[in-house]
Amino acid sequence: MTLITQAQLQQLLVNGRAQRAAIDNDQGALDFKPVVKLFTPDAQCTWLLTELDPDHELAFGLCDLGLGEPELGYASLTELRTVRGKLGLPIEPDEHFEADKALSAYADEARQRGGIVT
Repeated sequence: MTLITQAQLQQLLVNGRAQRAAIDNDQGALDFKPVVKLFTPDAQCTWLLTELDPDHELAFGLCDLGLGEPELGYASLTELRTVRGKLGLPIEPDEHFEADKALSAYADEARQRGGIVT
């Protein structure tokens, strides 16, 4: 199963380039809506990704490993492809997810609740 569709990949790259340009021009960080939601069907791990580096390796977003401490950070797509839950199931994309707010709003809510809620 493909974690990220071609359309999502393109949007993640566009966001990544825009973020880099904003930082390089001292405009501060941009706050995108998540492009993709990934999760483990047999664990409580969730990732809301907003951008991707030009090498297609590091994605930025809200990462929740099910420990009650969701955080903003980077995740390796190579590593995500190898992650397995308790029953050995791989990470899956939530094909029905549509972001309705910026990543910072998801992060604030996740910190208050101890996990990502979508």
